[in-house]
Amino acid sequence: MSDDRLDITDLLVRYASGIDRRDWPLFRTVFTPDCELDYGEIGRWHGVDEVTDFMERAHAAAGHTLHRLSNIAIAVDGDRATARTYVDSLVLTSDGASGVQATGYYDDDLLRTEAGWRVHRRRFTAVRMVAP
Repeated sequence: MSDDRLDITDLLVRYASGIDRRDWPLFRTVFTPDCELDYGEIGRWHGVDEVTDFMERAHAAAGHTLHRLSNIAIAVDGDRATARTYVDSLVLTSDGASGVQATGYYDDDLLRTEAGWRVHRRRFTAVRMVAP
């Protein structure tokens, strides 16, 4: 795997880790300042401030969360790249008694910046959302 592909994989893991650890400064390092995210019925956001604010509020009352990523397919073309990543996320209530499991995939357009690879555009496609 090339260094670019490793760097992009690390970037995607930072997204999951940022949410699961509630490490919002780490989460912010995933996106360009002017990013555009479309999560369908969940929401749409423009800019890293907007998406970080939403994710912080959405997870504030949650208990444990697990964002598991797999089947990461990356194509690099110079300073641009695309990635499709399967995601299986579990967001539990604070007491751990219930929650939501969302399974789907991310389609990302990435840019190489002075700070490294960043997600510029993301579309989340939900395949299945259930309460466990």
